[in-house]
Amino acid sequence: MLDEDGYFGEAVAARYDESSGEMFDPRIVEPAVGFLAELAGEGGRALELGVGTGRIALPLAGRGVEVHGIDLSRAMVERLRAKPGGDAIGVAIGDFATTKVDGVFSVAYLVYNTVMNLTSQDAQVDCFRNAAGHLAPGGCFVVEVGVPDLRRLPPGQDAVPFRVDGGRLGFDLYDVATQSVTSHHVKVVDGRGTHLAVPFRYVWPAELDLMARLAGLRLRERWGGWSREPFTSESRQHVSVWEKPGD
Repeated sequence: MLDEDGYFGEAVAARYDESSGEMFDPRIVEPAVGFLAELAGEGGRALELGVGTGRIALPLAGRGVEVHGIDLSRAMVERLRAKPGGDAIGVAIGDFATTKVDGVFSVAYLVYNTVMNLTSQDAQVDCFRNAAGHLAPGGCFVVEVGVPDLRRLPPGQDAVPFRVDGGRLGFDLYDVATQSVTSHHVKVVDGRGTHLAVPFRYVWPAELDLMARLAGLRLRERWGGWSREPFTSESRQHVSVWEKPGD
């Protein structure tokens, strides 16, 4: 049974920053923050869906952008609050597909594959509608997410390893018929193992574009990364920006 924090309760939150350490590298964070700060503009407001421990929200606020967040996990938000500047980030606790916050924003964003934490197409559609409802005219919704890696699945295989590192093993188990994937994390310490399984729903760029259109947004740009690398058929991820039409 899950607690009220879902799959990101105290056990995960306590080691989240360490386990995702490479994502806190300034070489990864700074291009994302610069990209979002540019979209927010001077005096703009930003809304992060799935704000977590503040990997992006805190440095973005450091650029002078007023940042608010939505997150289901109280344990993750407690880690955000404990960091310098964390108290300045307004956070609503709830499902970011449906939870509302006050005011309108220049930019709303979802990073690091977080859109896939919504495990049904309906929930992902709701998320786009929720983001669009928070945007001012001309505002943008930004999503960073991986391109489904199905070319690594030969016929008859449904598992793809993503980590084999001493006492740690990670693999994704795919169900292509439902676009569902479960990430399995196995850790062995002193001969004793722990196992965590987290469900996701992978989503294609064209499918996201249709969700955006249903929410009244239109594609503005798509890149292969935060440094505006070209998006090609070989790209492993994309950063997509949809715009809310102005009045």
